Amino acid sequence: MLAGLARDCGVPIEFRISETPCFFPARVIDRFASEGVELIGQLLDSEAYLQQAAGVVPEAFRLPRSEHRPTFVQVDFGIVRTGPGPEDVEGRLVELQAFPSLYAFQLLLAETMQRHWALDSVRLFPAHASRDEYLRTVGWAMTGGHDPAEVVLMEIAPDTQKTRPDFAMTRTLWGVRTIDVRSVRRDGRHLLYQRDGQWTRIRRVYNRLIPDDVMRLGLDLPFDYRDELDVEWTGAPDWFYKISKFSIPYLDHPWVPRTVLLSELDPAAAADYFPGGLAEVVLKPLFAYAGSGIVFGPSAAGLAAVPAAERHLYVCQERVPFTPVIDTPHGPTQAELRMMFVGTDDGYRCVLPLVRMGRGKMMGVDHNKGLSWVGASAALIAVH
Repeated sequence: MLAGLARDCGVPIEFRISETPCFFPARVIDRFASEGVELIGQLLDSEAYLQQAAGVVPEAFRLPRSEHRPTFVQVDFGIVRTGPGPEDVEGRLVELQAFPSLYAFQLLLAETMQRHWALDSVRLFPAHASRDEYLRTVGWAMTGGHDPAEVVLMEIAPDTQKTRPDFAMTRTLWGVRTIDVRSVRRDGRHLLYQRDGQWTRIRRVYNRLIPDDVMRLGLDLPFDYRDELDVEWTGAPDWFYKISKFSIPYLDHPWVPRTVLLSELDPAAAADYFPGGLAEVVLKPLFAYAGSGIVFGPSAAGLAAVPAAERHLYVCQERVPFTPVIDTPHGPTQAELRMMFVGTDDGYRCVLPLVRMGRGKMMGVDHNKGLSWVGASAALIAVH
């Protein structure tokens, strides 16, 4: 299976793939999708929230021609069991992010797992959607109807990224090539890139460039996001901030753990704010990616040590243990279900679920080193 994935991608798979897919009743996937839409709506339908969120976007990422609403949104739920039956599960929000995910590679992973084990009695897409519908919906979100030759997937040093298999499959499925942002040339209001030896106009950017990385690396980009460029953005960097961990304290939903901005919490009294005290709290930087900077069970002194001027950049979140719902030869394993949404004319639609399995404190690879039956997986949906 792994050899087939690497062969079809044309590049090595450098992150761990779980030994098993995960199987879900259709009603479970439908409910997780519905709750995800509810959470997205609570934020985007609130003018008061959007005004607050606009204030957290750094000046350098305030695009004059951004998306009216984010095209891509990911909602990550940890799975908890509420009863003995296969449908007796709920989600607990881990985070949500207006940023693209592995829309290309995840399709390949699900199809490969289904084909490798001849699993004909499952489907891959929520709401009885088809593969053609998936390709059309995601393809339109990515290209906006432009010639794919004038659309680019933009990253930093893409050949060194672990997400390179997704870049390769994006080109295979939709004809959109990946470029290094530093190779772009500006010509007045236009951006250009080298395509087959010719400078080609970029009409739309499928942005995979994480703003946090731009600032952390101190990159000198060949354009300024604030300029009046004649370019469309999908996965625009300002939405990376507006829908993020910053959003969680504003949500009101039984699946959302108690969460508060550190700037609104007295460190000396923080333990009284959470039912389990600080031992059951996670301190998270708002805009770091892939789990970096997270502190489990912070002390009151640790919270107080965060400079007052930076406390608005952190949240304290109640830690809700996931239920190990996947049985494996190495013991019960937890699962995190990412519902991958695309904005359409009819609202937000969950087009594909993504699963991460783990037995560490978090689902990321760094927290599950040396373990088997963990890693990236596919959610296969029961037909009946």
